[in-house]
Amino acid sequence: MQATPYAKQKFTRHSMSLHIIMALAVMCNAAYAQTTVAKLDAIVVDKTLDASSALDAEIIKDSVIITGSKVANRAPVQASLKATQPQSIITATFIEQAVTPLADFNAVARIAPSIGSGVSANGPGLAETKVTLRGFQDGEYNVTYDGIPFGDTNNPTHHSTSYFPARIIGGMVIERGPGNASNLGQATFGGSINLFSKELSQEFNFTPYATFGSWNTKMLGVQIDSGVLDNFGDANLMLNVSRLTTDGYLSYSAVTEDNYQVKFQRTLGKDTVLTAFATYNKIHSYVPDKAGVTLKQVAQFGKNYALNNDPTSQNYFGYNYNDKTTDFDYIRLQSNLGAGWTLDNTLYTYSYTNDTFSGQDASGATANGTKAAATGNKNVPGYNKLNAYRVNGDILKFTDKTAAGLLRAGVWLEASNTDRHTYDLDWTLGVANPKEASAPKNVAYDQRSSWRQYQPFVEFEWAVAPAWTITPGLKHVHFQRSLDASVNQGTRIPTQTDQTYTTTLPFLTVNYSMNKEWSAYAQTAKGFLVPDLSMFYVNNPGLSTPKPQTSTNYQLGVVHQAQELTLDADLYYIDFNNKIASSGTGNDLVYYNQGGVIYKGAEAAATYYLGSGFSVHANASLNSAKAKDTGLQVAKAPSSTYALGLLYKSGALYGSVLAKNVGKQYAKDGEPAAYKIDAYTTGDLTLGYHWKNVGTLVKSIKTQLGINNLWNKQDVTSISANSKGVAFDQFTFQPERSWTVSVSAGF
Repeated sequence: MQATPYAKQKFTRHSMSLHIIMALAVMCNAAYAQTTVAKLDAIVVDKTLDASSALDAEIIKDSVIITGSKVANRAPVQASLKATQPQSIITATFIEQAVTPLADFNAVARIAPSIGSGVSANGPGLAETKVTLRGFQDGEYNVTYDGIPFGDTNNPTHHSTSYFPARIIGGMVIERGPGNASNLGQATFGGSINLFSKELSQEFNFTPYATFGSWNTKMLGVQIDSGVLDNFGDANLMLNVSRLTTDGYLSYSAVTEDNYQVKFQRTLGKDTVLTAFATYNKIHSYVPDKAGVTLKQVAQFGKNYALNNDPTSQNYFGYNYNDKTTDFDYIRLQSNLGAGWTLDNTLYTYSYTNDTFSGQDASGATANGTKAAATGNKNVPGYNKLNAYRVNGDILKFTDKTAAGLLRAGVWLEASNTDRHTYDLDWTLGVANPKEASAPKNVAYDQRSSWRQYQPFVEFEWAVAPAWTITPGLKHVHFQRSLDASVNQGTRIPTQTDQTYTTTLPFLTVNYSMNKEWSAYAQTAKGFLVPDLSMFYVNNPGLSTPKPQTSTNYQLGVVHQAQELTLDADLYYIDFNNKIASSGTGNDLVYYNQGGVIYKGAEAAATYYLGSGFSVHANASLNSAKAKDTGLQVAKAPSSTYALGLLYKSGALYGSVLAKNVGKQYAKDGEPAAYKIDAYTTGDLTLGYHWKNVGTLVKSIKTQLGINNLWNKQDVTSISANSKGVAFDQFTFQPERSWTVSVSAGF
């Protein structure tokens, strides 16, 4: 087997993505109409919002804020009076006016309480980031877009710069809990970060936009809104196209990103709405596969060291790059069936292809030399790694509105197919490197995997009294994972196996409306997390049959919405069971369930309108995530978070100064002093001016200045332990202060 790039399959997958987008684009020529849904920053309170709304994007978008409130559309985060679990709603206005247009979705989420990390070492939006949610790591909570869960297929982790840059996000709802039975995803375990597409405009707009910034950063794009097309059956479409290029803050870490998005809606008769959406994202970046810098490298080259221009080095930028392409497409049908019944069906597909080339070891722990040439050579070792998958699914939901309340029932069906490999290379000679002990000697692993899953659910939102809503629910999970590896990861032996995981999850939420400004809620619910594909990376997968990790959540809180104040606060206690552990090494490695973690804490957020256009915001959390066996905080779980901000909006002028602090954490379990990460703070400033009604041709012009990391902090944000010793541990740091200037014009 040769260590050649996976070009043929890669281009086939890219072409598949383009064909899907083209097919959806054809639909725009059909008559298409808009069913109006209010923007997230101009919302009324007479709709239901609860954790099940991960399926109900439109309900989320118009159910948050008291109409006419002076403070609600200024608040960075807030909660709904209809909430049944802790949540943070982030409006389109906040994203547009207080977040850099370069940002990824984690940079948007970072402002919320209990959200840790989310700082890109290469500059905002210029490299992938991870965030924690109450100490739950990426892969232990869901991320959805317009109600559709998405993530990797070996475990449900996410790539924050792929799919959906912040500039195409129209709002976000962070749900800190499993939600109700209709809340879907493979990791309801830790909660959900729900992203939503932008609203379709009722008027025609042609809006070119541009952002320029530090490190030779440039982003150019255009958004076209058709408005309602009377001559084409009241059609409505939005097209957004953009390109981002940058040298990046880290050395030799340039990035190019292209993003295409199209969204359509059409009414079919008076009772049915059809929505089609497609986005395609392509990124080429220079980055080591295992990012970070050792303290020795910091001393030699500085905190921004990543790659170099030395072809004899494993850190040569020409050996360390990746090409990532993604598409995300859906067709949604919503229909009023009569007699109180409604239908909501979403058919979707998404794919991810990451073709990575890398030097063997960015930390310097592995010396040069390969087996592709004579003994004693100094050739540069490396590898090619592929992760390519497509996921197809359908979400079907029926709702029956009765005098007693709302009955919701449905099913989520999903299937995936994945190709993954790592081939060893000799970069100096440009050939395969036969470094492995047995044939095929240049293949670390070569595998295909898949899953087939279904989740039926039912719940009843019972209006037991005018002020009380009680929602019991039940969901069944059936998840079958399969592996077919000619060379299995870890063992390097051929492996064919499958495993089926099942569980039934109960849910119960309560909302009590005290009056028009105050409500309270309580929740008890079970969450789950399907075991990773790595459970199959053993010689005898039949001996590794751990149960899905589960959580039992108990939460209660209050919400206040008034003209000049938004406030929410909550307490939570989460009992995490079936924690997966391993025993043995090498051929005897086995995974099993052992122990768990207790998560508990308090969270609060408030925004107060001071007058004269000024508002002040604060949110905070205290987060305990301690292992049951040791009583110590688990790794990568911040002990606290807090955010402070001053915001201004009056007429055409707006601005904000926001600071987010992530409390101390440990990079390894057991709280070792050498792996303590002290608290760090990031501050951002935004100042903008929006001219409206400029002239006959130009409707509006908006300019915006942004400064990220206002106080130029460069603290440690993460530490990756190296098995070859602490000298090779890799650190990431906050990037130095940076600036952006953005301008857009509406025609």
